[in-house]
Amino acid sequence: MIDWLFDAQLVVAGAPILVREVVGNLFGLASAVGGLRRRVWAWPVGIVGNVLLFTVFLGGVFDTPQAKDLYGQAGRQVFFVVVAVYGWVRWRQARGAGDGPAIVPSWAGTRGRVQLLVAAVVGTVVTALVFQALGSWGPWADAWIFTGSLLATYGMARGWTEFWLVWIAVDAVGVPLLLQAGYYPSAVLYAVYGGVVLYGFTVWVRAQRTGQPQEVTAAGGAGTLAVDVPAPDRAGV
Repeated sequence: MIDWLFDAQLVVAGAPILVREVVGNLFGLASAVGGLRRRVWAWPVGIVGNVLLFTVFLGGVFDTPQAKDLYGQAGRQVFFVVVAVYGWVRWRQARGAGDGPAIVPSWAGTRGRVQLLVAAVVGTVVTALVFQALGSWGPWADAWIFTGSLLATYGMARGWTEFWLVWIAVDAVGVPLLLQAGYYPSAVLYAVYGGVVLYGFTVWVRAQRTGQPQEVTAAGGAGTLAVDVPAPDRAGV
């Protein structure tokens, strides 16, 4: 039964597609919607999708119909899980006992933007060289998708509105790469994400303008974590 679920395929326009690729991407889309609404459940839902897609993008290892190993796509699923745990804990601390949006978004500021830009350039170059050495398919595009996705997820965990813009840049590279590699459900989802992130960006900008943050302190790591959270009576987005 488990083997059947793992290997189940659909045939669309003559092309075989793994069911777990479709399901994994649906979990990813649900996580994006949860992130747009700033709901804590977005993180665990996303983790389920990450685990499924990890097996999909190691096509040569798991003998998928595409049979191409996209190490960046697979590797980022692992890092997504790590960052998602961080975001999950951070948002739960920020929300406290309420059941509304976990955070009030904010701009990253000059320092945060410089950090994102430097990390984007350095991360893309380093990972591209690693992926190239490993024989990954489309290493430079894959490297940016890998790096940009991590930065976007980290920005979401921090509550930085710019993370939506990073996702747009990832989608712009991801759609053509995945189409060329034959990962059609993922390519379609990337295109759908494009619309979701544009809308999400406007929602978070509006939330910044209308939010009434209050400072809450929560024990975390080496010291105290200060986070902006919505006022208790704030309605969800």
